[in-house]
Amino acid sequence: MNHYASSVFAPGARAFSRFHARMNGNVVGKVLDLYFRAPTFALTVRGRKSGQPRTVMLILTRRGDDILVGGSNGGNPKLPAWYLNLRDAGVATVQVAGEEWAVTFREVEGTERDECWTLLNSTYRHFDTYQQLTDRKIPVAVLERA
Repeated sequence: MNHYASSVFAPGARAFSRFHARMNGNVVGKVLDLYFRAPTFALTVRGRKSGQPRTVMLILTRRGDDILVGGSNGGNPKLPAWYLNLRDAGVATVQVAGEEWAVTFREVEGTERDECWTLLNSTYRHFDTYQQLTDRKIPVAVLERA
């Protein structure tokens, strides 16, 4: 797999994600959402090392009242920090279209993971591309309203 491309762009991707989170809800944020051609939402979770709240913008994929997330990290060989933080914390806050609520984290496997993976790809087709860039199986989680 080509880990070079994903590792070279990782610092820029992190900076872009922080910028996107700061722009959430304003005109610049809406333009950035259009860039991805997919709806986005803000996820705020406590950092496992710092203990500080960390906010990232992620692709919004709904399954009923739940939100699905994939720890793709753009195909990087390492899991994204936000996913590790979420896994450790087990809880977070999401903001979707101005509404904010608490969620619990549940990683899925087997048939449920396959179904969720299909839904993720229907929202943002690059998840399959990211899977091709890495040797690890990209984890998928369900964020359920707390």
